[in-house]
Amino acid sequence: MEFDICAMIPHRPPFLWVDRIVSLDDEKIVTEKDLAADLELYQGHYPNQPITPGVILCEAVFQAGALLISHRLDQDGISFSGVPVLTRIYSAKFKRQVQPGTTITMEAKLVEKIGSAWVLKGKVKVDGKTAVSVEFGCTEATTP
Repeated sequence: MEFDICAMIPHRPPFLWVDRIVSLDDEKIVTEKDLAADLELYQGHYPNQPITPGVILCEAVFQAGALLISHRLDQDGISFSGVPVLTRIYSAKFKRQVQPGTTITMEAKLVEKIGSAWVLKGKVKVDGKTAVSVEFGCTEATTP
């Protein structure tokens, strides 16, 4: 199944941290991102021993969550008219470093929906091992 990521969320390069959707259903999404070794951010994040910033790994999970929300709204026949906005980070655990030149896998699962708010749990994995786990909340902010 082919997905148009840019039609589902407003994120664009250079701040789009999802390359492809591996699987998607109403409760869970799995996505991937290839982290090229020559990304500019590695020039400044420990130049002699570059690692992917934790905030970027979290953003990749948040974008996967936004894709899941977009899918759910589409399934319900609701247009995604605003932008997904992070409202809360409940916890974030960083378990291993992510090196340049690797592919990360992001998983986001719906925990609950409360009104217009969505609570999700997510993970970033490298080679099948968890690098980051995070629980977060978001909502849709309307654009002016």
